[in-house]
Amino acid sequence: MTAAEDSFDLFQAARETMVQKQIEARGIRDPRVPAAMRRVPRHRFIPAEFLHQAYEDHPVAIGYGQTISQPYIVAYMSEALRVEPGDKVLEIGTGSGYQAAVLAEMGARVYSIEIVEALHREAARVLTGLGYTDIQLRLGNGWQGWPEEAPFDRIIVTAAPDQIPPALVDQLRDGGLMIIPVGTEHQQLVLGVKKGGSFQKVEALPVRFVPLVGKEEAAPS
Repeated sequence: MTAAEDSFDLFQAARETMVQKQIEARGIRDPRVPAAMRRVPRHRFIPAEFLHQAYEDHPVAIGYGQTISQPYIVAYMSEALRVEPGDKVLEIGTGSGYQAAVLAEMGARVYSIEIVEALHREAARVLTGLGYTDIQLRLGNGWQGWPEEAPFDRIIVTAAPDQIPPALVDQLRDGGLMIIPVGTEHQQLVLGVKKGGSFQKVEALPVRFVPLVGKEEAAPS
């Protein structure tokens, strides 16, 4: 899948600089990741008032206490998942829809859940407008995953729970990978593989994500 091109992309140079300086220069080696991030127009996922920050080296607010992740973190998590074309990927926390678009550009079949209705609607609008009609979106609490579509080859979580939700481990196929930030005050990005029904994990790097809404909590407003 290829993102629809803007008729005149004023942000092309900024996007290329982002990829070169923030992604490739920091050691991302899978060539599919920078290639995907060159194709996805990140500025289309940014609120108008923050458009000037679209390609800067930090997260950007998208409303409702949520953010679009720093470009390097998007690249790091995308590479760590080792997605293969056709892999079925569950994303918890659609947010702006940008991470889903990057994974789709890498050939994944993306199923993405967002608990904030306004963000869910806006992500659907932007993704559809860019031609990403195969990304499956759901409004709901990601703590419970998407059981009727399980198992998934890969799971990516873009908000931090205080512990790994058991439902997500259950919905990961044996041999599948999950990447998830875990913690409250101090968070670690955790990468793990499911083997024989158990989740074997390693801590990758310290991060700062918005909290994942718990299974009994309401959506942010």
